[in-house]
Amino acid sequence: MTEPTQQCPIENTLKLISGKWKSVIIYMLLKHPTCRFNELQKLIPDCSRRMLSLQLKDLERDGLVVKKVYPVVPPKTEYSLTERGKSLKEVVEGMQKWGQA
Repeated sequence: MTEPTQQCPIENTLKLISGKWKSVIIYMLLKHPTCRFNELQKLIPDCSRRMLSLQLKDLERDGLVVKKVYPVVPPKTEYSLTERGKSLKEVVEGMQKWGQA
């Protein structure tokens, strides 16, 4: 049994990718390495704009996604995975394979 102050590595991972859309966003960014917000929304049509925005902010805060804003009018924003985010590839693909089976 682990000490109460120690966290389980699985729990640490789930904290980063839990929620209905985070793992889906990561999966889409693995398949489409650079996406604008509207492109992501088209790829994940069941996710509302507000929820997509919140989930992207969480992923960015946790160092899994990077947001690049271009100083143009209208504003252009692109999202991509960080190296840390890309390291979840096997985890997310494993979830995909398990879900397909």
